[in-house]
Amino acid sequence: MSLLDALREYLGLTGTKKGCDQGACGACTVLVDGRRINACLALAVQYQGREITTIEGVDHPLQEAFVRTDGFQCGYCTPGQICSAIGMLAEHKEGAPSAATEHLADTGGELDETEIRERMSGNLCRCGAYNGIVSAIKEVAK
Repeated sequence: MSLLDALREYLGLTGTKKGCDQGACGACTVLVDGRRINACLALAVQYQGREITTIEGVDHPLQEAFVRTDGFQCGYCTPGQICSAIGMLAEHKEGAPSAATEHLADTGGELDETEIRERMSGNLCRCGAYNGIVSAIKEVAK
């Protein structure tokens, strides 16, 4: 059984959404020990005893920033976007480069729009609220 199905069907944590069920859309993104994963691709048994954070357990400035910057429209992808952004900000803080990082040794600098879009490319928004999502992340990353 996938972690996504266990969260939704057995624990009643329905904030994490099932989108493609193939790991392509990011709607099911959760945090495991602070790292973002696609819950639809993970077997629940692999994460027994680990710290799993779903949108229901999040209290983060990104949530208010999403509201201020119109970082959502229908809201379906928002839980995954927020969990992914929290994980992405932690990765950046730890110095992990992305495909858009110009100088790999120059990590931890300010996140620009290109860097944010690359780091969040695994999370799709069918409504096209990307500008608001990027604005929210930039606001919190400062």
